[in-house]
Amino acid sequence: MDASRLCRCTFSAFKSSNRLWAPVLSSRCAPNPVTQQLVLTSRFSLITQNFDAFSSRPVARANLLLGGILEESKRADIIFLQEVTSDVRTSILANLKVREAFLVTDAEDQTSFEGVPFANMTLLSSKRFAFDSELQKEEDGVERGEKFMLGPVSRVKLPSKYGRCALSVDIIPPSTPTITFRLVNVHLDSLGDTLTYRTEQMEILADLLREPGCGGGLIAGDFNAISPEDHALLEKNGLMDVWVALHGNKGLDGATWGVGVERHDGLGPGRLDKVAIFCALGLIVVHKPGEDSDYIPCSDHYGLRLSFTVRVLSSTFGLAPSTTILRIGSGP
Repeated sequence: MDASRLCRCTFSAFKSSNRLWAPVLSSRCAPNPVTQQLVLTSRFSLITQNFDAFSSRPVARANLLLGGILEESKRADIIFLQEVTSDVRTSILANLKVREAFLVTDAEDQTSFEGVPFANMTLLSSKRFAFDSELQKEEDGVERGEKFMLGPVSRVKLPSKYGRCALSVDIIPPSTPTITFRLVNVHLDSLGDTLTYRTEQMEILADLLREPGCGGGLIAGDFNAISPEDHALLEKNGLMDVWVALHGNKGLDGATWGVGVERHDGLGPGRLDKVAIFCALGLIVVHKPGEDSDYIPCSDHYGLRLSFTVRVLSSTFGLAPSTTILRIGSGP
């Protein structure tokens, strides 16, 4: 990746002693000779949600959406958020459940929110990922040696009419610390006149998962896929569209935007939000999901919930995903 496109950033954890967010460092350690010979299987869950920055009462709506996302029984390990305004960012950082349980990007300053109406944020469970900090405790229920380690975090500048970028984080298996698994939070350019931008953006994003030392990963978020040409971009770039792999491509099935809304611009419901996977090493096995979430809309986008398993043996990755539409909010 062209270094000029990269802007390094950090995750932060909330420090209760001084009630401030403090940056955490990536945690690389030598592999255990025993675990290096074993298959490491880790199951993760991810939620991606566009907050809809332009409708009324963005903070109130974001709080309702976040409340549903953070329900303990359904709480994901990885949370991708799009269309986060500066005020919504402040509200997220003040949320007690977020402070107790997550590492958060963009807690140190508002640099990523300057000159743009909104930005992406990523949250990672502090229990599921190893990092170098006095805040992390060994007794959190997962042995440190079994956790994926937190690697570099970057914003990747994209050619864009609207100043969009991708938020990328590497997670590193403890058994094979020379290989990374990449998680990329995206919000591609909007509207029909920016297809050329989205085409170039997808090429850059797909290349992120093929860099030397990267065993594969996933790209999730708002792809703004409003045309047949958009829906062809994943296959064109060698990526697996998880929803299609699981459910097939049947008309409006999987629509995440414009559902149940009468629009005056002629656009109907569409599957704008997606999860794409690339695995450089190993085999991807697709499993059907269990059940859908309840329908209570609070954004013009539905969220997606993904459950996936990463299997690591030596330098081999394997992924087993399942995904459902997430529908959260305050009322119909």
